[in-house]
Amino acid sequence: MQAHPEIDVVSRDRGEDYAAAARKGAPQARQVADRYHLTDNLRDFVEEILARCRTEIRQVAMRAQETGDDVEQASVPPLWLALDAPLAGSAHLARHVERLDRYQQLIHLREEGVTQKEIARRLGMAERTVRHWLTRGLPYASPELRHKRRRGFDPYAAYVRERFLQGSRNGLQLWRELQTQGYKGGSRAVYRFLAQLKQGSALTGEKAQQSQAAPDSPVSQWTAKQAVWWFIRDPSDLKKTEQKTLVAIRQASPTADMAYGLAQDFMGMLRHREGERLDIWLGQVRASHIPELQRFVRSIQRDKDAVLAGLTLQESNGVVEGKINTLKLIKRMMYGRAEFPLLRQRVLHAL
Repeated sequence: MQAHPEIDVVSRDRGEDYAAAARKGAPQARQVADRYHLTDNLRDFVEEILARCRTEIRQVAMRAQETGDDVEQASVPPLWLALDAPLAGSAHLARHVERLDRYQQLIHLREEGVTQKEIARRLGMAERTVRHWLTRGLPYASPELRHKRRRGFDPYAAYVRERFLQGSRNGLQLWRELQTQGYKGGSRAVYRFLAQLKQGSALTGEKAQQSQAAPDSPVSQWTAKQAVWWFIRDPSDLKKTEQKTLVAIRQASPTADMAYGLAQDFMGMLRHREGERLDIWLGQVRASHIPELQRFVRSIQRDKDAVLAGLTLQESNGVVEGKINTLKLIKRMMYGRAEFPLLRQRVLHAL
């Protein structure tokens, strides 16, 4: 870059290393934050919001469908989740909370006699995943959290839950069964966890035994990874079923509804090159007090000139990103079977 003083625009992603290299190699050039990466950054934060709010959204939407029933769906308590852990409030924990909510849906359907195949259809999951979760339970936390806050009882909690659901309620008997599997701890942890399971079961009561299977609804199927694109894409591009589910999500959660409006406003700036509205948008996000979007705002402030240029100028390295994606695809197709000379030929000659 230093050998080309004629460079006047540098399009790059959001990484500080790229920004520093551009400042050093072409200090005379204007830096432009690539629109693809701006969209990707926004998608990450919106996905985290949806993962965090999924339980609230699902419960409110399902109650709205069940006329005359305002009792929240009760379920067996989850494997202990250390909310005071270092990862609390992080994107990783938000995704785990989402998986936990889907797991509780699965357990509720199974308790009502729904087959594994039907559970998979209703929750939009693979049957293999349903079988795995029913057999082994859901990991209670991330590998990082397990490493930092591992308890001796944690590896055995899924087994205790499974035996509980089979009808075993004797803490001493369960403790002895765990000892045969290698558990070295005392019985107190077993009794404490069993008490949590009993409390959750009591909340369900007679109603859980007599209730019908949960209604088949798109609201019970969506995931944050899937729904985030409904928040990012142009509304006219959505299918009718997607629009219907999106409306239900927004009606069920004020946070999700506000996030949708802010996300669509940002995407409008990006699509129509309306960077002059950026300051107004930043003020609206600050007023929303949505923590995930506050972090997005802080990242924009650190790189504001380049972001403003990305929302205003035509330059973008989106085409380059597409070429990189094609290169990676070809390389992976050849993995273990060919080396660089053939890769070069396939890329240069489009074989």
